[in-house]
Amino acid sequence: MSKTRVVVLASGSGTLFQALIDQQSEIGIELIALVVDKDVLAVQRAIAAEISVIEVPMLSERAEWDRVMQSVLTDLNPDLIVSAGFMRVLGAELVNKFSGRLINIHPALLPDFPGTHAVRDALAAGASKTGSTVHFIDSGVDTGPVIAQCAVEILPNDDEETLHERIKQVERVLLVETVRQIASGNISLVAGKVVRA
Repeated sequence: MSKTRVVVLASGSGTLFQALIDQQSEIGIELIALVVDKDVLAVQRAIAAEISVIEVPMLSERAEWDRVMQSVLTDLNPDLIVSAGFMRVLGAELVNKFSGRLINIHPALLPDFPGTHAVRDALAAGASKTGSTVHFIDSGVDTGPVIAQCAVEILPNDDEETLHERIKQVERVLLVETVRQIASGNISLVAGKVVRA
């Protein structure tokens, strides 16, 4: 059986990307490229794993960046695109083109605490728990159909760094398992809803 061709989008250290690198043969995927918006630590992980890297730096014209990103992803022709710590919102046209093939992992239990500062927001709200969500990407910000979630208790002495580190530990497991389920055909997006085989 052919492997699911996966492109990862990242803007940071790439620990989620590394989790996929480490498990790609076990979960039936082939990581065909890492796409970044700037030179980040994730690039070194890709080089070490002999995975091609494409940099699409943010342009002054947002619409032009969207067009370039869409062209890059179209040329790669992936079965699945994983936004793993990618700190850019994808344009609506791109999202529509790859609908059902685009997933994101977010450090909160959506719909709670969407956006860039999810961990900080959970602490500021005095929440007793937060966690991680994998969802299909739609044209909103962290609003797409939820695929899987895992809760993380917020401890009394937590700060943003300690809480985020514990969330990252569950995120790696959650992302790998979700990608495995999608690659095996057990999860898909049909008419805007998550369908499980």
